[in-house]
Amino acid sequence: MLKEFKDFISRGSVMDLAVGVIMGAAFTAIVTSLVKNLINPLIGLVLGKIDLSSLAFSVGDATFKYGNFIESIINFLIIAFVVFLLVKVMNKIIKQKQTEKETEEEVNKDDEMIKYLKKISESVEKDK
Repeated sequence: MLKEFKDFISRGSVMDLAVGVIMGAAFTAIVTSLVKNLINPLIGLVLGKIDLSSLAFSVGDATFKYGNFIESIINFLIIAFVVFLLVKVMNKIIKQKQTEKETEEEVNKDDEMIKYLKKISESVEKDK
């Protein structure tokens, strides 16, 4: 059982997932800082308040902190937009590499065809 667990952990997909989770957590901390320290103050200037997290209303004994919710929405939108940009860039790079590979394969096929045609022409010239 220990060997099976070791094999499971050492597979590439599990390690890739672990790296992705760690990088995602670090990235979330950066985006949260960006929103809290740069974007929210800008929005706060427009709304007349600097700290959105202090926005709240009360009904009876319940307090609804809608400012925190707004900050969470902003965080989500920024993270989603950055992930969108990363995926778009990665797709462009992958497409470019595929195009280069296809071009290289076409060149190799053309080179082989030229060599083959030269052999045929040499053979025809020898037969004359």
